[in-house]
Amino acid sequence: MQITKLWLTDFRSYEELELPLDLGLTAIVGANGIGKTNLLEALGVLATLKSFRGAPTDSMVRREAAFAVVRAEGIRDDREVLIEVELGRRRTRAQVNRQRLKRTRDLLGALRLTVFAPDDLALLKAGPSVRREYLDDLLVAIDPSVDAALRELERVLKQRNALLRQSHGRLDEAAAMTLDVWDAKLAAAGDAVTKRREQLVDELLPVVSEAYEHLAGEEVPVGAVYQRSWPEASMAEALVVSRDGDVRRGVSTVGPHRDELVITLNGLASRTEASQGEQRTLALALRLAGHRMVSSVLGEPPLLLLDDVLSELDDDRARALLTNLPPGQTVITSATDLPALAVPDRLFRFDDSGHPVAGE
Repeated sequence: MQITKLWLTDFRSYEELELPLDLGLTAIVGANGIGKTNLLEALGVLATLKSFRGAPTDSMVRREAAFAVVRAEGIRDDREVLIEVELGRRRTRAQVNRQRLKRTRDLLGALRLTVFAPDDLALLKAGPSVRREYLDDLLVAIDPSVDAALRELERVLKQRNALLRQSHGRLDEAAAMTLDVWDAKLAAAGDAVTKRREQLVDELLPVVSEAYEHLAGEEVPVGAVYQRSWPEASMAEALVVSRDGDVRRGVSTVGPHRDELVITLNGLASRTEASQGEQRTLALALRLAGHRMVSSVLGEPPLLLLDDVLSELDDDRARALLTNLPPGQTVITSATDLPALAVPDRLFRFDDSGHPVAGE
């Protein structure tokens, strides 16, 4: 789906805003701190029902308002589509073409997007949960049905951990039988998610390597290995081995929630050995690789959002990015004018209040 117009009501700093987007490259230029990222965040909400900044729903509702509304018109398969999301302080509602969705997660897949933001350095520098989330978000973008598997895994883990905490380090016969049930469910859900992640990493690696080479201007070996948190052949076996320790600690110590994606550059751990410039380039390569995979699998490119990305790259890498933008719709924000080689199809300059004062 390509977005042609975005409306915001009581979203973040915006009481009201209407913004048309080009089907090619739209650039939003303005000083730091005026709300440019809020616009990209709103587009993200339309696709995923959450903030790519990790912010809670409450924080996206303007302080004086009870709820916020994000609306967008777009085109998909030559048909007009209207997506509307209402963000309340207690609940979120979504509808497509005026038809309310029974489950908000049914919106997944209506609009797909790829986001690169300054915080994406966390893909390399932060803990394993950030890299697991990257894989899971990409899996859902490719196949929205994966979201149900992830939710089932989360549900089973929550129930199993609750039982372990309640056991206080000792299991009676009834608790042991109940734990057997949750172990079986966790093994099934865990194996399903793990296999999907491992397959994705195998398919993703060559695409990441190619993207990194284009951005860096040189061929540097990139590696990616999915590390399970258990050595046994199956998760069912791993849960048998870890049971005593889990009961003693009151928490599930093995499973997809403890796995790691190890990314290397030139044979060295990128998290600790790569320079900050290399890490930024690799983080962007990961995003672009995911973007290209979704495009290849689905036959259409996601909406690409680049939030102040040029300030995070040196001139050579910025030039490489802009000359190798993937086909499709892109929205980029910048605190300064774009380089001469970047010619946006539509350019908006925003004033200090965060509203467009000119469109070109």
